[in-house]
Amino acid sequence: PATMPTLSVKRSRLNAALGRTYTDAEFDELCFEYGIELDDVTSEREEYLKSLPPGATPRRADLESKSEEVVYKIDLPANRYDLLCIEGLSRALRIFIGADAAAPTIRKVAGPHVMVVDSASTSTVRPYVVCAVLRGMKFDRTVYESFIDLQDQLHRNLCRNRTLVAIGTHDLGAVDATGPLRYDAQAPGGVRFVPLTHPDGTSFAADALLEHYATDPACKHLKPYVPIIRDSPLYPVVSDAAGSVLSLPPIINGHMSRITLDTSDVLIECTATDLTKANVVLDTVVCMFSGYCRDPFVVETVEVRYEGSDAPADVPGNSMITPALSTRTLEASVSTIASVVGVPSLTAEDVVRLCNKVQLSPASAEGDTLTCTVGPVRSDVLHPIDVAEDIGIAYGFNNIERKVPKTCTVGGEVGIGRLGDLLREEISRAGYTEVLTHGLTSLADNYTSLLRPVGTDAVSLSNPANIEYEVVRTTLLPGLLKTLQHNRSASFAHGMKLFEISDVVLRDDQHVVCDTVVGARNVRRICAVYSGPTAGFEIVHGLVDRIMTLCEVGPEEEYVATSNDEEGKFRVAREGWSYIIKEAEAEGEGGTDCRSYFPGRGAVVMLTNPTLGKRKVIGHFGALHPEILENFTVGYPTSAMEMDLEVLL
Repeated sequence: PATMPTLSVKRSRLNAALGRTYTDAEFDELCFEYGIELDDVTSEREEYLKSLPPGATPRRADLESKSEEVVYKIDLPANRYDLLCIEGLSRALRIFIGADAAAPTIRKVAGPHVMVVDSASTSTVRPYVVCAVLRGMKFDRTVYESFIDLQDQLHRNLCRNRTLVAIGTHDLGAVDATGPLRYDAQAPGGVRFVPLTHPDGTSFAADALLEHYATDPACKHLKPYVPIIRDSPLYPVVSDAAGSVLSLPPIINGHMSRITLDTSDVLIECTATDLTKANVVLDTVVCMFSGYCRDPFVVETVEVRYEGSDAPADVPGNSMITPALSTRTLEASVSTIASVVGVPSLTAEDVVRLCNKVQLSPASAEGDTLTCTVGPVRSDVLHPIDVAEDIGIAYGFNNIERKVPKTCTVGGEVGIGRLGDLLREEISRAGYTEVLTHGLTSLADNYTSLLRPVGTDAVSLSNPANIEYEVVRTTLLPGLLKTLQHNRSASFAHGMKLFEISDVVLRDDQHVVCDTVVGARNVRRICAVYSGPTAGFEIVHGLVDRIMTLCEVGPEEEYVATSNDEEGKFRVAREGWSYIIKEAEAEGEGGTDCRSYFPGRGAVVMLTNPTLGKRKVIGHFGALHPEILENFTVGYPTSAMEMDLEVLL
């Protein structure tokens, strides 16, 4: 399961970065106010002792090698990539407590380097690359470890274990940069280099290297990344002007261009399948570590030039200058922010001032409109509600006045939810098995396979992942039929009974929520099927009658007379509530849905109540047409029913 990212940082270094010595309790409170959590206060030695099996005696040499310096483990929000290193965390907290006025502005200067991309080959594996150069970096052991740790954190988090983005960092002084750098994809056997994991100088062909990483226990930390490109006919390669391999993304960098404490000029390259995420990753690394450059907060750009006919469509002119370091403005309503935060007295001046505390400055307000600036490290801010959340943090949730609500209400289960739960229990007792099926389906399954004309009542997806998820279902029946299809190996000797109580979605240009026309509405329905040696029409018919009885809806006298149901006269029923079952007519009310049933073997359920006033079709049931059973590969006669539940409340 996914977990929140955790940053481990030494207390002494963090206090030095914040410019104040905090006690553990004070820092815990600061974390809480900023919306992060101090998860643990520990040390290397304590962590080592915790890792030992119960009753094991620690080796003296190992114990003495572990530091007793206090380490904070801090849980961070998964979308705050700028907090994944001490540089970003301390910067954010200093601005929050007022020690710094604002985040530093990163300045871009044009550089001489060009990265040429062979788009014809890379388009099949990792089509994008973005680059930057940090000049005059001052590394010590602490900065080096933080630099590597940030890359690991980003790989685990935003980069999705390197499947979306892979970061490569190189000593530019060890690279032949007299000509263009190159990014292409080559046949695995033709790529040969010394990987970072082998300082002894052992050279590998790319395919042999991946096999080595997949099988050697000493390289188990790289094994999870091997499947990303292992089966690809071409492997992505970053090389210098002389053709020397710098990295084999997303697996490993070359030993030749490794970063050391003596490295001064750093080349950063990020290869990716997603350009947006590649830019976010590169911007984050640059913003966090450009402060250690000879000229603080200055980054040298690299031109990325695509060659070939398969250049990505989202790279205008087949060329781009990176890093992007994009800054944008976002507008939000001051009154909405005040309402969401729960402080009606917040003024535009207050909101502008609070924006400065959460790196959304410069900000300005005109009337009720706040305009804030979203910098390159705040990629998590996507919507005005994100601004409201940050304003709440800056104001301090502990500072919000507690008030007694103006309304006195008691929480309770929604009526339609309660009805659904009660029906689930009763229908299960009748021998039916509940299923839960997908809310998205294909046009064919929703209409054509059910012998229904393709209608305009379905909400369609503009960018479906595949043909199976084109529209939001308007009927529950396809899901149950697919369940029968996937359980063909089960015994149908005594019949298989399935049911589902769930929502369908119908287009509705009149449906309004919070003064907004949504354009669609949810409708809670029940659907059930019986499949077995016989069609089982009478079985689903009995289920319909049982549901109406449970909902205290009595049969009309006409229905009682034709069904020979003497007990129907004595059913408990709400005053003015009654139902009748009529044979379905293809051109009559509910006829479109009833085309799914065998001619003469379909029926509609009609309800009368004080609200409706007259009979209204609320459902239908019958023996399914053999053509439908063939479409869904169901091998036994099947009957089905489907009915709206909300009208029965």
